[in-house]
Amino acid sequence: MKKQFLLISFILTNFLCVNIQSFSAEVPKLRIISLAPSTTEILFALDLDEEIIGVSAFCDYPPKAREKEKVGTFSQPNIERILSLKPDIIFCTGLEQAPAVRELRQLNLKVYVSDPVNIDELFISIKDIACLTHKEKEAEELIKKMKVKIEEINSKIKLIPQEKRPKVFVEIWHDPLMTAGKDSFINELLILAGGMNIAYDTKRPYSYFSPEQVIARNPDRIILGYMSGKDNQTKVGERFGWKGINAVKNNRVYNDINPDLFLRPGPRLTEGLEEIYKRLYPK
Repeated sequence: MKKQFLLISFILTNFLCVNIQSFSAEVPKLRIISLAPSTTEILFALDLDEEIIGVSAFCDYPPKAREKEKVGTFSQPNIERILSLKPDIIFCTGLEQAPAVRELRQLNLKVYVSDPVNIDELFISIKDIACLTHKEKEAEELIKKMKVKIEEINSKIKLIPQEKRPKVFVEIWHDPLMTAGKDSFINELLILAGGMNIAYDTKRPYSYFSPEQVIARNPDRIILGYMSGKDNQTKVGERFGWKGINAVKNNRVYNDINPDLFLRPGPRLTEGLEEIYKRLYPK
């Protein structure tokens, strides 16, 4: 089923590339708005700085994104401001932005939604965005670079026996306790980095997880998906019953990875992969 999905996506992407040429002739230089931090990062990685005329208030990377005109927040874009900028195309993501996407499309604006659930789908999104913005060569180079990094990590961990791979708990938030399940980017990155996600059997990509389950499953590493406060590592060990967890006993609780590297489905995911690998295998 997955192979069929990728084949269909590949066909549609190439169809899109062919049929976008007439659009290119009419608009030599596009006017682009991005409402999601992930698509903003992709656009900048494709060398579209000059074409971007507006972004959401949450689009903060690369640093040049902060200089772009703001058109509202992630979940509440300013439709009037967007219309006044007369964009040729708007890039969004799913979930919270679905209502805004519907409203923008009802106004006959061109909208592309990038909402990948794994790395393969991220590559497809990058190709789609490249086709719409005439940056196919840049997309090929970007994807190639990302694949090289993935293969570098894979070559290091592929000979490590499964029983010797560390168990990992990724704490996205602490109150309430939330983690990433099997259908998340984080789970895929953990596997690629040579780890085993203790929340592999959760039904949702991101869900609540009880402290008792963490204690029972005894992770060897704990990665905190937030960087605020230098005392977070200490506070984890102060939780009731957590002192006996391997990660706490061996001082393997980490809050020094920028969460955007593994929470945003964009070009920096491979940087997040490398950082996770370094925490799993610090030697």
